[in-house]
Amino acid sequence: MAAEAGHTTAAVVLGSGGARGYAHIGALQVILERGFDIVSIAGSSMGALVGGVHAAGCLDEYTAWVTGLRQLDVLRLVDLSLSAGGAIRGEKVFAVVREMVGDLQIEDLPIAFTAVATDLLAHREVWFQEGSLSNAIRASIAIPSLFTPVVSGDQLLVDGALMNPVPILPTLSANADITIAVHLSGEVRRHSPTRPSAPITTPVLEDDTVGGPVDAPGLRQRAARFFDWEAVRAMLSRDDPSDRPPPAGVDIADVGRLDIVNLAYEVMQATLTSYKLAGYPPDVLVAIPKASARTFEFHRAPELIELGRERTEQALTEAGL
Repeated sequence: MAAEAGHTTAAVVLGSGGARGYAHIGALQVILERGFDIVSIAGSSMGALVGGVHAAGCLDEYTAWVTGLRQLDVLRLVDLSLSAGGAIRGEKVFAVVREMVGDLQIEDLPIAFTAVATDLLAHREVWFQEGSLSNAIRASIAIPSLFTPVVSGDQLLVDGALMNPVPILPTLSANADITIAVHLSGEVRRHSPTRPSAPITTPVLEDDTVGGPVDAPGLRQRAARFFDWEAVRAMLSRDDPSDRPPPAGVDIADVGRLDIVNLAYEVMQATLTSYKLAGYPPDVLVAIPKASARTFEFHRAPELIELGRERTEQALTEAGL
């Protein structure tokens, strides 16, 4: 059944999953192209970011920015923190987001919007449905131990994925014709359908102006004080370890600290996603393969957006919409 034939309004739920969240851009594009009127969006972590900029009318601007990011651009956005609360302040990234959305208040958005964060002190999820849009996005995307948390009154706010990676419940009051959920912990495959097999190598970063190889000793020295630089570089280049069969034996010396944090987080998100989807099944479920990108591969926007488009087209077609 096409949107024009009756199902005209949609509540959209955008899940967490780091760089795979770029797929949400493609999903939103297809939903709009199919003729649906998006009346409600709920998002967690990257889902809150992409959903928030769309609700603010800035998705095209955001898309133009992320599709132009290269590996070195991503590394330049890493502002290391001396705080024990997180390795990265995240101010460089969120300065760009704040410039896009300005001082918009959630209650003033043309689309009902909910950003989900987690209050570590109260052990509960927090729904941002009013107040500063940029502050809500910043709280929802604060990955524990990586981004510094947000302190708001007596709340210590971090990534919403910690408790609700796919927040369907906030959209139930929208009274939309259908609910479309996009989750980023889809089936594990040996290789991503959009990414050819390649050996695990350390990338050679290129200078933006001359196009030649560049060594960034300053960045390495600063990063080395907090975590393994090679692990950071590897996360920008290699396949997700969970996308490979388990080896006969694992040498813990070969597993970096960011690898451990990332893998633990991925396991938690996948498990919680299963429970949430079972409790509140959407009308249409778009599954982005977990193996399509590592959490920190924020330089791969174009192919992930296209993957989001492909998977959303497929899911809507199979649902007859």
